Amino acid sequence: MSNPATEPLSNLEYHVLLALAGRALYGYAIKEAVTNESGGTLTPRAGSLYRVLARLMSRGIVEEVAPKGLAEPHPGLERKYYALTERGRAALRAEALRQREAAKLAERRLRHVN
Repeated sequence: MSNPATEPLSNLEYHVLLALAGRALYGYAIKEAVTNESGGTLTPRAGSLYRVLARLMSRGIVEEVAPKGLAEPHPGLERKYYALTERGRAALRAEALRQREAAKLAERRLRHVN
């Protein structure tokens, strides 16, 4: 049986975990962080972002949490905040290592290309 913490992540999943690595965030703040940190190459729509969050929660690597301190006021529905679990931190570390190793391989291969 596979371990959800070591299964490869999609690019969007990886960037969501990166956004949550510093602190708990609500959906729109995650979207903004992903967009900014990916240099605009990822601009998730609400539907796809919440599907990704649901998938990550079902894998036990993200959880819904209460906001720390005072939550920012919002005129609509109460915001839901999301945070990494310990399994999520392990998944983020594993994916970062996987990407680092892939980048090293690419660099080695590209040295031999004219």
